[in-house]
Amino acid sequence: MLETFHSRKADVTEALRELGTLAGRVGARSLGGRIDADLVQKLVSDRFHLVVVGEFNHGKTTFVNALLGAPVLPTGVTPTTAVIHHLEYADEPRAEVVYTSGARTPLPFADVRQFMVGSDRSPHDVKHLEVGYPAELLRERVVLVDTPGVNDLSLQRADITYSYIPRSDAVLFLLDAGQPLKESERVFLHDKLLGQSRDKIIFVVTKRDIWSDDEQTEALAYIRTELGKLVKSPVILAVSAEKALEGAREQSGVPELLEHLTRFLAEERGRILLDNALGEGLEAARLLRKGVDARRRAVMMSSEELTRRIEVLEKDLAGQSRTIEERRINIREEVSAIKAWVHRDLDRFCDDVVRQLPSVIDNASTEEIKVHLGPFLEKTFTEWAQKETREIAAALETLAEKTIALVRDDAHDVAKRVGEALGSDVKTPDVEVDTFGYDVGVFALFTVGLGVMFTNALLGGLLTLAAPVLAMYVKDKVEVETRKKASEMAPGALREAAKKVGPKLDEMIEEFAKRLDAWVVTAGEELHREVIEVLQSARTARAESEPASEGALAECEAQGSELGTVVERLEGLRAALWAPSNGEDTSPERPVADKLPNAPGGSA
Repeated sequence: MLETFHSRKADVTEALRELGTLAGRVGARSLGGRIDADLVQKLVSDRFHLVVVGEFNHGKTTFVNALLGAPVLPTGVTPTTAVIHHLEYADEPRAEVVYTSGARTPLPFADVRQFMVGSDRSPHDVKHLEVGYPAELLRERVVLVDTPGVNDLSLQRADITYSYIPRSDAVLFLLDAGQPLKESERVFLHDKLLGQSRDKIIFVVTKRDIWSDDEQTEALAYIRTELGKLVKSPVILAVSAEKALEGAREQSGVPELLEHLTRFLAEERGRILLDNALGEGLEAARLLRKGVDARRRAVMMSSEELTRRIEVLEKDLAGQSRTIEERRINIREEVSAIKAWVHRDLDRFCDDVVRQLPSVIDNASTEEIKVHLGPFLEKTFTEWAQKETREIAAALETLAEKTIALVRDDAHDVAKRVGEALGSDVKTPDVEVDTFGYDVGVFALFTVGLGVMFTNALLGGLLTLAAPVLAMYVKDKVEVETRKKASEMAPGALREAAKKVGPKLDEMIEEFAKRLDAWVVTAGEELHREVIEVLQSARTARAESEPASEGALAECEAQGSELGTVVERLEGLRAALWAPSNGEDTSPERPVADKLPNAPGGSA
């Protein structure tokens, strides 16, 4: 199944390369460069990320070793994974330490065990270990991520929840056959995981060999019923990693898991990945069509006329820069206003909670303070962050919608002027300014909406910083001292978390503003620059031929025909992605983008 996906990906990549090469020959060098960098190279380098999550002592690392087919990582009866491990394919076993600073240090493969919990090597400045190993699963461009236990209130836990899981292609959530679906796991699933990854969780019950056949049937029915209260139609597979490592792989359940996993990656995640690339390729082809038309027009002009038309477009582009700058100034002003009220809200939130804390602490027992004060603060902060990030997202969405509307109007004016510059008998280019790429950006307005996406992204970024600070634990045994310590520590922890969150809010809002700003510049200048590039290329070629020469016209016709062939190929590849198999429509629903007017690759 993954082989079929990789074959399809190779076909899509080849077709996009042809489009990029043709853009270069037409003279649209910038467009050709974008096709290569944003589409071709992205596809070539893309990998499937599988994140293994579960409480410690559920056999996560043993399970990962079973997937690899060998005891690559250290295991034990106590928590062993001190840092996150990225496992990628390599011809020979290797390891590398990746630090939070971005620095990398090679590590002898045998020394991977140094990063066990309780080892002398401190993991505090280590972001993750990158481990290479020649496993067949990894050969299929899969990256396995082995994580510390989710019930560990540490920075790694926050990082897993709010960073790794949203970016993963599949989450393997491990349950223990001896104690399936503990209350702490229900809470983690409900509060932390389902909102971000409901559609990509695969539940794996480990240590199934402790069950008899009858016990397995009964236990899996119970787990399915309980998970069904949280997830619609949960996917549950039971395995024995130990049996797989002992050589009894066929009786271990691991082959069935791998079969399901590869089908899920190839059909669910892979199909959408390729569809996105093909949609953007067809959008680029529409723009290139304008370039081919401009080149055909150019070969009909004399060198003097061609130079004059280029100068007209360059002057118009200079005037357009003033309009673009007005849009950019408006973005900066509105973003500054958003940041100001966000900081005001954060200060008010801290003041309100600090005022209420004495009453909360006085009305709680010593044991309740010890066990629940940290989680209470985290929950309070989370609820505020959820509400605040929804408001931030709504404000950014409004700004994006307004900016898109203005730039679209600008673009239609530009298209009209470009058509006039090329000659009154030339049809005005049809311009659609609807895409900000399939990455985080304006295009999301036409799919899931920025509200959902930015709430998740902002909330994750905030709590990755705040959760470790808020996970405080008061250890004093004397009740008076416990209350005193709690009264002193809790406000400080809250304000310290806010101190970390404030700059992060600014950073994430600014990141959105930068993306919107860059899009405004690109959308505002794209048509001018593509047409000017093509005309300049035609002028260079003109020096070697006569106006309206048969050879030059024939070349334009050939390029137009070649572009049509490439477009047909892209459209055919896209249609094949969603073709029903065996005469039945069993494919997943096509992405929302295809149902919208003017979506890349869709109907205008």
